[in-house]
Amino acid sequence: MLKKYVSYLKSPIGQIKIKADDNAVNSILFVFDDTKMEPENSNNIVEKCKQQLKEYFAGRRKEFDVEIHQEGTEFQQKVWAELIKIPYGKTVSYNDIAKKVGGRNMMRAVGAANGKNQISIIVPCHRVIGSDGKLTGYAGGMWRKEWLLKHEDKYSGEERQLGFEF
Repeated sequence: MLKKYVSYLKSPIGQIKIKADDNAVNSILFVFDDTKMEPENSNNIVEKCKQQLKEYFAGRRKEFDVEIHQEGTEFQQKVWAELIKIPYGKTVSYNDIAKKVGGRNMMRAVGAANGKNQISIIVPCHRVIGSDGKLTGYAGGMWRKEWLLKHEDKYSGEERQLGFEF
């Protein structure tokens, strides 16, 4: 059985809890007021993740190379694999992802899988928006989704793909 590690990172959008095992980061989640704080016991993977997140928030990192792994169904894994392909500073719609993983009729399932993503920011579910270009749900809170998209806009030097406006 793999040992579990946990640590926290203060970010511009709140405290982030990072969990990992001996091989990979397993979750990056925002800490809410009712989140139980666990004692910290970090490892090299967690520390590498924290460093890369700091670089991301400073506008110096657009891609991550820390190992990640989260448990999920085959369909969820397909959706999360598509999320990782969304370039920094770009957005796609749930419909775009649905077409890649099984067809337009899969939009609700894509939304559900997106909502189950446990590796925020690195698996960029915040880059998925409505087909009309509007922001839609985000487990970390809509204000964080908006902040992340504005942050990436600021450092990408490109206009948003779907014409998303703040």
